[in-house]
Amino acid sequence: MTGKEKLLSTTSFELPHRNLSDQINSRLIQSEIEGGVYLDDLAPGDVIEVETRNHAYKLVNHGSGHALISGHPEFCPHPVLVRVEGSNWGGSLLKVSFIGRGMCLEFRHPEYHTITTSPIVDIRQLRAA
Repeated sequence: MTGKEKLLSTTSFELPHRNLSDQINSRLIQSEIEGGVYLDDLAPGDVIEVETRNHAYKLVNHGSGHALISGHPEFCPHPVLVRVEGSNWGGSLLKVSFIGRGMCLEFRHPEYHTITTSPIVDIRQLRAA
């Protein structure tokens, strides 16, 4: 492994988990198959481009769960520092610090509070220079 490569985290418990419903286990497994990025695995300054059904966002990692985000004409037409909570499937189950395909990105905006995007269709990771 070279210095520029980085292993991404996976779920911290075995799947399927016996204490979770079949539907939840299925969604968690599907999120691992479809892929995504754990924000905690990125270096400060790393950039993620997230394309949802409705908008294309740019996130610049600031560490500790925070990122500069832009790409929404109303909530973040210019970069704004937010707390990235993770991704969900449109409900209350949150995969913390994870940005996953097929899931909805959830972040905490300083003015608009909790924002949930439309489902993510693509994620591109760019490394800081």
